[in-house]
Amino acid sequence: MNKYLGRSTLILVILAWIFAVPARAERVKDIASIAGVRDNQLVGYGLVVGLHGTGDKTPFTVQSVRNMLTQMGVTIPPNVNLSLKNVAAVSVSAKLPPFAKRGQTIDVTVSSIGDAKSLRGGMLLMSPLRGADGRIYAIAQGSLVVGGLSAGGEDGSRITVNVPSVGRIPNGATVEREVRSPFLDGDSITLNLHTPDFTTAMRLAKAINRMIGPGTAKAIDAASVRVNAPRDSGQRVAFVSMLEEMEIDPGEAPARVIVNSRTGTVVIGAHVRVMPAAVSHGNLTVTISESPRVSQPPPLSGGQTTVTPRSQVRVEKENNRMFLFNPGVTLNDIVTAINQVGAAPGDLVAILEALKAAGALRAELIVI
Repeated sequence: MNKYLGRSTLILVILAWIFAVPARAERVKDIASIAGVRDNQLVGYGLVVGLHGTGDKTPFTVQSVRNMLTQMGVTIPPNVNLSLKNVAAVSVSAKLPPFAKRGQTIDVTVSSIGDAKSLRGGMLLMSPLRGADGRIYAIAQGSLVVGGLSAGGEDGSRITVNVPSVGRIPNGATVEREVRSPFLDGDSITLNLHTPDFTTAMRLAKAINRMIGPGTAKAIDAASVRVNAPRDSGQRVAFVSMLEEMEIDPGEAPARVIVNSRTGTVVIGAHVRVMPAAVSHGNLTVTISESPRVSQPPPLSGGQTTVTPRSQVRVEKENNRMFLFNPGVTLNDIVTAINQVGAAPGDLVAILEALKAAGALRAELIVI
C-alpha cells in the first residue's frame, strides 16, 4: 500500500470499517494514545485579594503588593509597614490541552503558598501562566470557588472542613499562545500503549494491517506501533478517528499479586497459580478479666471494708484445619481456601508471603 493514501482508497477503508462486525474487545482509544498529542503543564504566581481577614503575612506577599502598586503608579514610602490581612500569595497551575487555540479558556487551580487560613471569597488578580520553556501561554484571573471551610473562636478552638487554602476557577485562564503539535508531521503516526505489552502491540499492528492493508502498521516495541498515515490534515483526522474506534483483544496481564502493606488490601490476578503446598493458620487469643471481690466486716465489729483483686486469665485457640493446595489451583480456589480458615487481610498477606518464600506461588508478589 502506498504511504500516501488517496481519497478514494481512504473512503473504501472507512466503508469497510463501518460495515465490519465489531469484536468483543477494547477500543484502541481506550488502550493507546497518539504520540505527541498530550497536555502541557502551566504554572504561575499571583495574588488573591478580597479575603475576609484570612490572608497571609509573609514577606514575599508584602513585596508583591508593593511591586504591583508601583506598576500602577502608587508609590509607598519604604518606611511604611503594610499590614495585609485580605491578600494571599498563591501558586496558579493549569493543564493546557492539546490543540488548544488562542482565545479558548481552561480551568485553573489556585493554592496558597503562605500562611493564609482560607481563600474563600477571594479573587485572583491577572497572573501569567508559563510553560516549561518559560514562555507565557495563558493569563488567569477570576473569582475562586473554594470547597473548604475554616472557622475559629477567640479561645483558639478551630474547625476545618476539607481544604480551604485551595480553590479552582472554572474557565479562569485564557489561552494566549498555541503549542505546536507534531500530529501532522511526517508520513506516519505512532500509537503508544498505556500499558506496554508485546502481545498487545503485535495484535494491534496485525489488526491495522488486516483492515487497511499489509505494511501499514509495524510494532516498534512493547509500547509503540508506527502506522503510515495520509499527509492531508482532513484525511489524517478521519484516519485517526477510524483507528481509535477499532477494537482489538489486548494481551492478558502477567500473574501478579499486589499487596498494600498499609491498608491490608490484596489484589490477586486471574492467572495466579499455586504449586502443591499445605498451609496451616490459627490464632491464639489470651483474655484477662478483672473481677475484684469486696470483703465487708460485720456490724459494730470495728473492721474495715477491703477489696480483694481477682484476675481471670483465659486462653482460646482456634482449631483451624490445615488446607492443601493441589497443583495448578486458580484464583477462586485460593480465595476459598484462605476464607475457610478465617484469615484476616493481615493474615492473608503473611500466607501469600510464606507461599512465595516456599516457591509455591507462581506469580510476581508486589508489596506497595
